[in-house]
Amino acid sequence: MRVVVGLGNPGARYARTRHNIGFLVAADLAAGSGWVDRWSAQTATLGIAGETVLIVRPQTYMNRSGDAVLALSELEGFALEETLVVFDDFLLDFGRIRLRRSGSDGGHNGLSSIIEGLRTDAVPRLRLGVGPVPDDDSDIDFVLTPFADAEDVDGLVQRGSAAVRCWLQDGMEAAMNRFNGCPALSGGTDRD
Repeated sequence: MRVVVGLGNPGARYARTRHNIGFLVAADLAAGSGWVDRWSAQTATLGIAGETVLIVRPQTYMNRSGDAVLALSELEGFALEETLVVFDDFLLDFGRIRLRRSGSDGGHNGLSSIIEGLRTDAVPRLRLGVGPVPDDDSDIDFVLTPFADAEDVDGLVQRGSAAVRCWLQDGMEAAMNRFNGCPALSGGTDRD
């Protein structure tokens, strides 16, 4: 089984905030599938590229995402290398994408929680650029506010979903080669 974990915060207050871009990509991938509440997470199971894929949205709030992922990994027995974590990154310009096989949490509390819970930094991840943070704003306030009207959120979600599908079909190397060098979205015209 392959697993895609979209990070975000539960509840209407956070629904279209920058911090919830992982939830938005998960919802896009699972469109038309029903969500099931399981172990502090919502899950959807579907077939993508001939594979059974478990789409996960932890419901523990961002800082405790690792609790839900650890519980599901123990319940389902999925392999870490077959898991991709999708989340926001305010250090990347809006619309940029970066896939990596492993590494530090880069200051992201959700990824930090997962790394801590799974006791390894070998967590494949897809970071979606939502930055930069304006000079007059704090990092936390910025990621917890809704996207600006001018930002092509749908384009970023579609690009994130395309990167996940590429990872599922062709593997991490191919997905990194295809998406890591892509320019940022600009005015809704640069779609993958």
